[in-house]
Amino acid sequence: MTVPMRQRPASARGLLPVALLILAGCSGEAAQSGGAGPVHPGVDAVFADLDRDDAPGAAVGVLLGGEVVHRAGYGIANMDHGIPITPETVFDIASISKQFGAMAALMLEDEGRLDFDADVREYVSELPDFGSTITPRHLVHHTSGIRDWPHAMMLGGMTYTDVISFDKILRMLYQQEDLDFPPGSEYSYSNTGYNLLARIIEVQSGESFRDYTEARIFEPLGMERTHFSDDYLEIVPGRAESYTPTEDGQYRRVVNQLTALASSSLNTSMDDFLLWMKNYETAAVGGEVLMERMLQQGVLNDGEVLTYAQGLRLADYRGLPTFGHGGSWAGYRTNFVRFPEQNLSIAVFCNVSNCDPGGRARRVAEVFLEDQMTPPPEAVSDRPGSDAVTLSPAQLRAYEGWYRSAELDSSYEIVAGDGVLIARHWRNADAMLTPVGGDEFRGDEGWLPRVHFTRNPSGQVTEFAATGSRVRNLRFERQHF
Repeated sequence: MTVPMRQRPASARGLLPVALLILAGCSGEAAQSGGAGPVHPGVDAVFADLDRDDAPGAAVGVLLGGEVVHRAGYGIANMDHGIPITPETVFDIASISKQFGAMAALMLEDEGRLDFDADVREYVSELPDFGSTITPRHLVHHTSGIRDWPHAMMLGGMTYTDVISFDKILRMLYQQEDLDFPPGSEYSYSNTGYNLLARIIEVQSGESFRDYTEARIFEPLGMERTHFSDDYLEIVPGRAESYTPTEDGQYRRVVNQLTALASSSLNTSMDDFLLWMKNYETAAVGGEVLMERMLQQGVLNDGEVLTYAQGLRLADYRGLPTFGHGGSWAGYRTNFVRFPEQNLSIAVFCNVSNCDPGGRARRVAEVFLEDQMTPPPEAVSDRPGSDAVTLSPAQLRAYEGWYRSAELDSSYEIVAGDGVLIARHWRNADAMLTPVGGDEFRGDEGWLPRVHFTRNPSGQVTEFAATGSRVRNLRFERQHF
């Protein structure tokens, strides 16, 4: 039985005929509720290892030439109660969500209520003045220079299983002291940018982001099991729990308490997502012009064209053009890929962290398109050499002290160890910092990968800056010498 997530706005109820038109283009079997089918044996083989009643697994949907050719669930959605995964099971699809945030922004622009090239501070005055103009276009293409909150929050001592609310993300953003780079000069993936985009949509639409997307996108498409979660405690009928494997071959639940609107936190089923994939063919919602704009790539200030479009990555696989996106949060791992020239769309939603949905989606594509593909690339061995240097105990002790970030309201104690520095935080595990020369250290934890210390003219260490792939030069000042 399909259970609506909540009462839809009255303004959207008249749009249901669009969903009926889309369903008419899908196979009759795909429109059925529960169970599975049609099932393609070649796709079944890709997921045979997940076809178990004692482990989490995946929901899979394949659309080819406008027809559903595979629709199935594998494994268990809730291991406490042994509930199997079906095409109706609801997943948090993580960063696949971004294309819906981008589409919502484009629709608001079409309504004349959003300018993609305006200063975002015209819409959200709480954002600090960084001395450079950030636009919604920068947010969509990840070129704003705004720090990515997962890395910044981990530096601040939060963990992925903490309560991370939309409001908390925005409050962290409003305390950011500087940008990682001038807007438009570089690409750096930023979930925070999409969260700010969601806030802009709320301000300009006068609706919650959840209500706006339901009324303009999900309701017209008939996606009745789909919504952006703005309450991590809400009851979601049919939702899969998320898991990670343990060393002894068992599984542990990974708690999901995230409400990161537009960047993540979209709850949907495979049946609903098949309707969305169909919309890339029909443009029944949004129209052809807007759906074409979804594939418009970002451009840097120097003219470099990015492979990132509107919440979608453009690429190719074995010689065939593709677009799509992946997602990863808690134990959920998801992937969507479309081969537009072959009219093939594939989605894989997993509720276990070692599922490799991207690799499986590519293997599914090979089932249908192998004869059109170039030979697979040869594996390349990547064995980087060590860049470590040796510092004496006295040299290491010169870095010792307490360091605090006002931006994160968080502190680390740096102490000398055996050939390394140890970064201690009351919430995070100790991080080992290996010297690599010139006051630079390499960390062994993903949230503290690279650290650069700064000295004053007297040679005393005064601060360190933490840098990773999505956070750069986040400063921690030394509190005493």
